[in-house]
Formats: sequence, C-alpha cells, structure tokens
Amino acid sequence: MSFLDFNFKSALQEAINSAGFIKPSPIQKESIPIIAKGFDVVAQAQTGTGKTAAFSLPILNKIDPKNGVEMVVIVPTRELAIQVSDEIYRFGKNLGLNSATVYGGSSYERQIKHIKNASIVVATPGRLLDLLKSKKIKLNPKFVVLDEADEMLDMGFLEDVKKIFNFFTAKRQTLMFSATMPKPIINLSKTILNEPKFIKITQNDITNKNISQSFYVVKEPQRDDALIRLLDFFNPKKAIIFCRTKKEVDRVANIILAIGFSAKALHGDMGQKERESVISAFKKDKVEILVATDVAARGLDVNNVTHVINFHLPYDNQSYVHRIGRTARGGKSGNAISIVTPSEFKALKNIQKSVGNLLEPKIIPTISDVYMRQKEQIKKEIAQKDISSYAQTIISELNKDLEYKDIALKLASILFSRNDIKNSDFLGLNMNQIENLINSYQDKPKNNRRKRSFNKKRR
Repeated sequence: MSFLDFNFKSALQEAINSAGFIKPSPIQKESIPIIAKGFDVVAQAQTGTGKTAAFSLPILNKIDPKNGVEMVVIVPTRELAIQVSDEIYRFGKNLGLNSATVYGGSSYERQIKHIKNASIVVATPGRLLDLLKSKKIKLNPKFVVLDEADEMLDMGFLEDVKKIFNFFTAKRQTLMFSATMPKPIINLSKTILNEPKFIKITQNDITNKNISQSFYVVKEPQRDDALIRLLDFFNPKKAIIFCRTKKEVDRVANIILAIGFSAKALHGDMGQKERESVISAFKKDKVEILVATDVAARGLDVNNVTHVINFHLPYDNQSYVHRIGRTARGGKSGNAISIVTPSEFKALKNIQKSVGNLLEPKIIPTISDVYMRQKEQIKKEIAQKDISSYAQTIISELNKDLEYKDIALKLASILFSRNDIKNSDFLGLNMNQIENLINSYQDKPKNNRRKRSFNKKRR
C-alpha cells in the first residue's frame, strides 16, 4: 500500500512526496481511512510512529482555507506544539493553509494575529484556555485533535482540557492519540468523543519493534563508569540520556563533556530561549548527546536518534515507553539501553511485563570489546571513505620521507588516539550473576507474602 491509495488532493500528495513518504506506517494505514470517513477516533500510538501525519493528512484534505480556523490540535508542551505546527504547515502549504502555534511565554498579540490568518491552531492547554476564557479568541473548529493525551494527564492538564472542550461546539470530529491508555484517559474519551472507533495495538506492540532494548546490571558506585564504557563502545551519533533529577542531568552532562563527546543538558531550570537553543543544536547535529529529565524531554521530536540511555530507570512504566520512543522514528532502527542496579530489579521486572519482556540482559563491554569494536568501525570508515585531492597532496608530500605503510600506520594511530578509553577494571555483573538475579525475582506465592507481613506485625 502507498499514500497514493488514499486519493488525496494532488497538492497534498505533492507535499507528501516532497516529504519522502511512500508507504504509510501501521498507525497511518489504520487511522487515515477511518478519519477520512468522519468518525471520531481513539488511537494508541507510540511516539515516532507517524501519528502527526496520521491525523493531519485526512483533515488537511478536507479543510477550506477560506473558512478560518477549522482544525485545533492540543498538545502538552511548547516544543511539541512547534514541531507539530511545522509538520502540518509542511503538508498544508501547497493547499494555501496556514498554521498558528499557541503556547505560554510568548506574546498574546502576536499569537492572536497569527490565529486570525490560520486554518489550523496547534496549542498547549494553558495558553489556549486563557485565550478562550478571556474571549480574546473565539474558535468553532470542525476538527479537534488531542495529541499525547497521557502526557497531558501526567503534567496535570486534564482539567484544562475538559474546560477547553466546553468552548467548542458538539458538532465536530474529535481525535485522541496517546502512547498509553490509563483509566483517566479512557474516561475522558467517553466524555469528549462521540461513538469513537478504537484503534488498538497488542501489548507486545506498545513499544516500537525497531527498538533493540537491553539492560546492564552494575553496582551503584559503578554507574558513572558503566555509562562511560557504554558510550565508548557504542559511540552513538545522536543519543539522549535520561536522568531523574536536574542536578543529575548537569553532573552527567559534565562527565560526558570531559570524555570528549559534545553534550548539552536539558531540564526545567533552564529558560525558554536556552531550552530552544539546546534543542535546535541537537536537531542540527551540533550536539551528539542530550542529557535530559523526563519533563524537559516531553514532546521532544528529533529524527535520527540512534540511542536512548536510561541512566536510572524511570519511576513508572509509561515514562519508559515515552523515553525509548525518542529513537527508531520513521521506520529506522534504534537502541534503548538501561543501566540497572540490583535494587532496581523490581522496577525492571514491572517494565518488562508492561512492554512484553523485550529487554535483553547484557554485560558491560570489556576494554578489549571496545577496542575491537572501534577497530572494526575505523576499518569500515577507511574502506568507505572517498579519496580527496587534498589528501592525495598530503600523502605525496609525506611519501618523500616515509613509506606508504608507515604513513598508513601513523594515520591509523591518530584515529585510535582520538578514542581515549577509560582504563578501569571490569564493570558490572557477569551473565551468571544476572541470571541468578532474574531467577531470584520470580513471583512468590501471595500467601507467603501475607505470612511474612503478618509475622512482621506481630514482632
């Protein structure tokens, strides 16, 4: 199946072709025909699976640019609002459709002016509710999309979202997209949607199948060294490292900078301009590694992230799903790596149940492993590299005093010297120890747990 099968307007199909879209992703394949028919939809779709196109394309195909704002998309964060608005504009510009982005921390007047000239409004709940309550804008959209609904629940926006819908007419098509479906989100869908079609995925498909998930068990004092060893081994082109606290983000970012990677921190104590500057640098490949908290990275949509590393496991399973969804976007493959201590094994076991036991136990690479991997990468890089005229000039000049073999050896030595490896003892647990740990966390009979609890109370 291709996008041509959806019979979009020629101008919209042209934009789809320009974006390089050929075959629809599973969520697009299922959602687009149902949305095109006018049904309300509740869709469970992990981030990075193409859901923006899934909900926007069939609606853009219906919108008339002469009718003012016909589509409102509600998203949890400023960053996601900007990204969704940009993508929708990319698809709709050939149709003469403009999008307005509405979020806190920016001028009311400028946003109101953009809304007057827009067909699509992409907004965060707080600012949109402010504008509606103050009667600075009046919207009567035919299409309303609630994107990343579970993230809005986590961030405490659910009441604002309910109030926003009081300002909209009941005669509308409403779409809800969410990576997970906690009970409050299901309850919300019952109040704001009209006989919706549910697009369900199986438990094993909650996370993207293109993501290779693994975990490494270490002792707590080894966590920093384990991270350094893993970065040396994988040498990621573009990675996000998740930490639990702002203080930890700053500390880990400094460690990574010290070992030679380009890294930036992203957390809630940073001003909006600084946050936007960091995200822009990461998107433009000026920064290799982004170190972030869960809250700061919400709604972050960056292509070509090769690795997601959990420096600590998140506090809940949904956060794990959202974290690793930052890699393997657009049909590409990615890696999700978690550093775990024995004390975190219960949380790990819960995550494994939630995502369908996809996490593979591995041991921290040895120094020898790192050298072997780097050797193979350098060999591959040399074999694939084109020879420039500038390089030929340098080699010709060097060949006056040195043999070609000596030149090659010296150049290879330079390449290896740029990959300084921390020479520490073997880190983490071996596979037998990890397997024993896994076995020790098998479910115990419930009556045994009750008995231990009862005995404890008696003592």
